[in-house]
Amino acid sequence: MIRRDTLTEYARGSLWVMPTFAVAAALAAGSLLSQVNVGVHSPLAFQGTADDARNLLIAIAGTTVTVIALLLGLTVVALQLSSTQFSPRLLRNFLRDRPNQIVLSVFVATFAYSAAGLYTVGVSGGARTVSFPRLAVSGAMVLLFASLGLLVYFADHLVHSLQVDAIMNVVQRSTLTVIHDGLLPGGEQAPVPPAGAAAIAARCSGYVQAVRCHDLLSHAARHGACLRLRPRIGEHVVAGTTLAWVWPATPGHSPPDPQLFARVLDAGIRIGFERTLEQDAAFGIRQLVDCACKALSPAVNDPYTAVQAIDHLSVIFCALAQQPLGNHVARHPSGAAVIVPGRRFPEYLAVMCGLIRRYGNHEPTVADALLRLLGTCAGAAGDDPELCTAIAEQARIIIDDAEREIPQPADLASPRAAAESVYQSVVTHLPRHDNDQPHPELPH
Repeated sequence: MIRRDTLTEYARGSLWVMPTFAVAAALAAGSLLSQVNVGVHSPLAFQGTADDARNLLIAIAGTTVTVIALLLGLTVVALQLSSTQFSPRLLRNFLRDRPNQIVLSVFVATFAYSAAGLYTVGVSGGARTVSFPRLAVSGAMVLLFASLGLLVYFADHLVHSLQVDAIMNVVQRSTLTVIHDGLLPGGEQAPVPPAGAAAIAARCSGYVQAVRCHDLLSHAARHGACLRLRPRIGEHVVAGTTLAWVWPATPGHSPPDPQLFARVLDAGIRIGFERTLEQDAAFGIRQLVDCACKALSPAVNDPYTAVQAIDHLSVIFCALAQQPLGNHVARHPSGAAVIVPGRRFPEYLAVMCGLIRRYGNHEPTVADALLRLLGTCAGAAGDDPELCTAIAEQARIIIDDAEREIPQPADLASPRAAAESVYQSVVTHLPRHDNDQPHPELPH
């Protein structure tokens, strides 16, 4: 059975769904307007003859077909540019762009409306007639002017949407929405599956896109069970491998039926062929990291774009630093629980800094930008020792790589000062294993 949210997610990222509904709406509107009789002298009525009306509809239909081909061509070019210049994972953002879908829908609706009108305007029972639905022909002219306005808007929107700042801002905004609304809260100590826990195999391969914890918990409580997922949201699973473990919530009780919970997981966990941003903030981070790494590649060699990506990542990581991260544990008063493994802040930070650092360790401006991100995160981390330790560790690694790859001491002055500032911001919150030993110094 195809789930409703799966269809919704697919429809939001498809270029054909909204135009299909627009065609149906245009045909329905044309049929209704054809039933309305208005006088020849009405300001809403088309003032020409039946032949004039047919010629007008033919011209509109032919013009809109040409423009639709132009729109699709420009969209393909935009997708190709964004894929090769920034990241192939950004294609989904362009496909989900609502203005593009609306413009295409209006043009397709205009063509369908005009083409359908040729069956009735100036023709009745296979013979020519001088009577025709004048109001319906006026509607075609309205759609023509609306399409003309949207064509100009589309050109402006397309140019702006291909700007690197606009692309990154869309990713940043979408990721922040996930962090504040869609990210499963974590931070609890997750129970480990006991030795007798039953493994439930995945029925299909793909990426874990979303988890309905409420539905899973209600089923787990009904059967007195604890359920723990193996993959995190956004990770890939292979059909036949372990998707989750289930065991009785009360020791000594009979183990739950794995076959029953296999059907429960099918309803509560959505696995798709690609990652989505519904509950996966790491996917948004990956998109911006891809932009930075592409910019730092020898084929592009654009460090400033990488710096821009890091600046947008700073906003995201400040939001992450203020959220409870880690394993999400949903508990029921009966003792049942659902555990969804999650990423902690050091994991997010290590993946992001590691990829960009390895591509740009020879460029001082990239090291400066990464250290600026760490300094911003240090201000948001407060006195959390785990976050402070992760930030200090990344600062040490960045400076260590910069000193190895950048030969000029003058180029290292700014990164060293930035790293020292970061370290001083978090050093008072770092845990000490030996109270008699001072904190280690950054490499110089």
